[in-house]
Amino acid sequence: MKHITLYDSPVGILRIVTEDSALTDLALDCDEPPVTGEYSREETPLTRRVRSQLDEYFSGQRTDFDLPLKPNGTEFQKKDWAALQEIPYGQTRTYKDIAEAIGCPKGFRAVGLANNRNPIMIIIPCHRVIGSDGSLTGYAGGTHIKKYLLELEGVKVD
Repeated sequence: MKHITLYDSPVGILRIVTEDSALTDLALDCDEPPVTGEYSREETPLTRRVRSQLDEYFSGQRTDFDLPLKPNGTEFQKKDWAALQEIPYGQTRTYKDIAEAIGCPKGFRAVGLANNRNPIMIIIPCHRVIGSDGSLTGYAGGTHIKKYLLELEGVKVD
């Protein structure tokens, strides 16, 4: 069964969705369509753990997340999201860097699309991907949130 809880973060209300002992979604609540099917709003040990680690992240105490993840996507998207998880806290990569890392050197636009479909924001850190010119190109939550997250991690943003 899916478990859903809301988390009041510095970037807005986040919806935490867990299923089968793994985090499946973390997104701005206003950006997401309503969850369908059976679900519970009961807090679970995993949703508490997600909330705790987000608290630590937003207070500058956590640089890596230690949570079971189960994002739903295509094989290409999952490959992209795995590469994003390799970007260290406080660092950035370009869309081209990610495309090359997953063996698709000309696929930087496909990487951008896969990043846009990332169901687990912050923890799968698509906010760490920037344009080749250093610009803060697209972010599902808005570039103001991307900027906030990067600055939180100590990245200088123009």
